[in-house]
Amino acid sequence: MTTYESIKMMIVTGQLSPGSRVTEADLAERLEVSRTPVREALSRLERDGFILPRPRNGYCIMEIDFEPVNEAFDVRDLLEVEAARLAARHIDDGGRAALRAMIAECDDLAALSERSMAEDLREMQIGIDLHRVIAEHAGNTLLANMLGGLLDRCQAYVWLDVSNLDSFAVAREEHREIVEAICRGDEETAVALTRIHISDARENILSVLRRRLGVRSILSKSV
Repeated sequence: MTTYESIKMMIVTGQLSPGSRVTEADLAERLEVSRTPVREALSRLERDGFILPRPRNGYCIMEIDFEPVNEAFDVRDLLEVEAARLAARHIDDGGRAALRAMIAECDDLAALSERSMAEDLREMQIGIDLHRVIAEHAGNTLLANMLGGLLDRCQAYVWLDVSNLDSFAVAREEHREIVEAICRGDEETAVALTRIHISDARENILSVLRRRLGVRSILSKSV
């Protein structure tokens, strides 16, 4: 795993908490690497929207709030619905095999009696990559690139969904149904299922945020 990937996973999984400050020196020590790859990783993470610069004070981890989640999912709905429609129209045998292999890997992970965080992260990553593969077979390179960048920025939201509400099983079945609709060329069903999937994920994430807000409110009143 690269330094960039290591720091991003620390952000996505909450090991670096939202709003907290990080510095090159702290991360280099924590990851046991030099400051050069950390500096390069932080520059990329800033560009991808995971951190914000704090002049003379390192960086601040992004905070997950209602407005950016809704904005991201509004755009996901537009891009992913169209990607599913076009993929159902254009997908080839190689694309079908790739998507079904991803579903099979998730089934293998689901069959494990006990799962580590690494295995949870693996299934989360497969789920995100599945949407990339669908877009890559839509026949529109600009659409695939735009969606790829958006999915990068949604990883923390997705982890908030599956880890807090244990929705791996639901997401897995929704992915399976979307894949099968695309593979058989059923544009209408692929579009409908994709829209439901995005709506479900959005509501799960907003539910977690509302619950966190409620807890903070209770704690503030008790002080």
